[in-house]
Amino acid sequence: MSKRQYVDIHIIQTVPPANLNRDDQGNPKDAKFGGVRRARVSSQSWKRATRRAFDEKLPEADQSTRTKRIASQLTERIELRTGVGTEAAARIAGALLDPLGIKAGKKAGNTAYLLFFGYQQLDEIVDLIADQAKGLAELDDEQLKTATKDLAVAEKLKTGHPIGVALFGRMVADIPSLNVDAATQVAHAISTHAVEIESDYYTAVDDENEADDPGAGMLGNIGFNAATLYRYATVGVHQLAANLGSIDAAIETVGRFAEAFALSMPTGHINSFAHRTRPSLVAVVVRDDQPVNLVSAFESPVRQTDGIAVASAARLAQEYTRSCKQWGDEPAHVAVSHAFADEAVAEAFGANHTFSDLLSGLNDALTAAWKTN
Repeated sequence: MSKRQYVDIHIIQTVPPANLNRDDQGNPKDAKFGGVRRARVSSQSWKRATRRAFDEKLPEADQSTRTKRIASQLTERIELRTGVGTEAAARIAGALLDPLGIKAGKKAGNTAYLLFFGYQQLDEIVDLIADQAKGLAELDDEQLKTATKDLAVAEKLKTGHPIGVALFGRMVADIPSLNVDAATQVAHAISTHAVEIESDYYTAVDDENEADDPGAGMLGNIGFNAATLYRYATVGVHQLAANLGSIDAAIETVGRFAEAFALSMPTGHINSFAHRTRPSLVAVVVRDDQPVNLVSAFESPVRQTDGIAVASAARLAQEYTRSCKQWGDEPAHVAVSHAFADEAVAEAFGANHTFSDLLSGLNDALTAAWKTN
């Protein structure tokens, strides 16, 4: 596919005291940028939150999963579909997966690494043996391997990808033929300003304490911070269309991704902090040249103590305008949904839209771009 197009998504979002994404010490992840410490949420954390958000709105057949338990999941589907017993279904599943050469994990029945695939792909593998499962169950191990070795199991995992795999890709180091190039890149979210980690010292009272035992039943510490974050992701529409096999499916998926990425939230310690918020600004920029992360807007940290979010939105808008002028950029489509009365934002990204209108406009822009070529 010779045409190339990218959809950049820029988000400003304020999060209250929270621990969205923990490091190995249990504290919220951070990073040094522009000479100061910033709050950070890893790309993997927000990608998983995004995938779970759009999967919730899809039928199970279109959902994806990342697991070491592909054999047991295939076993369950064979048993349910064909009526053979659990042991026989497990033997058939093992024979079907054996030609792929997937390394076994330390735990029986697990693979050595996480595999990312769709439930529909598993069902299509079951389709290969559904009408002969009872006969296969009667074969010994060698006969079963011979009977299943030429079935198109690998082809089922190489095609018909769910949108999760099509967006985020799949890497299987020892089986390159199963790799899928990701259509989406997600940056680590970082705060637009300097942040220090704080500690919440908490106690839990034993409700059944005796009167002469007033002490706490539990003591603990949770690290947290509060931040206004800059979040960025980009989708290669051309790569997504190649992964899904359809430009119509790709355009629909871009909208699903944009919605889920904007509205999803990592859930680390969410019961302790109730930190779910919505973005203050979402800007989409459709580009025909290359993706452009605008984090350079915050290399010098925002220092305002009165309205960090509005100052961050203005910084982002100014950086976008500067970048377009400096490099002669002419994006194919630009739209914004925000909560600010700021002239710089309107000058850079145009009039404010509701989020639903922003998504509709993005769909229309992509449809016009791809259907007229």
